[in-house]
Amino acid sequence: MEQLKYYEDYQIGEQRQTTGRTITETDFIVHAGHTGDFFPHHMDAEFAKTTPFGQRIAHGTMVLSIGIGLTASVINPAAFSYGYDRMRFIRPVFIGDTIHTRVTIHSKDDDPKRAEVGRVVERTEVVNQKGEVVLAADHIHIVERRPKAA
Repeated sequence: MEQLKYYEDYQIGEQRQTTGRTITETDFIVHAGHTGDFFPHHMDAEFAKTTPFGQRIAHGTMVLSIGIGLTASVINPAAFSYGYDRMRFIRPVFIGDTIHTRVTIHSKDDDPKRAEVGRVVERTEVVNQKGEVVLAADHIHIVERRPKAA
């Protein structure tokens, strides 16, 4: 869905939540193939039994990718991603877990380089089916300011 939203339209504390997505073994295999990360923590069920988690854990970068991808259900043509700060892998994600993403507008600031845009920081939390935050990151957006009336 496309939703035009200018810098001035964002309200600190505003929240939205995505739909859920269940993590599968296929996700592990495809992500390992894309990244080259075949560490046994993700790919070797017998090895994973010997770890404190007792089973394979999802690649953190996969959880980030899927969690952020879930937020792409709303596309704002006046904004683009500037990057991520403060990313943390808080809890493991396992095959069969269902995750969704909660996004909260955390802050708004002037862009130090461009007067026609501002920076909006979304606190992004990926949450499992138990309501536990498994990943957190601040997603920084560059957002156009509302055009001045002629």
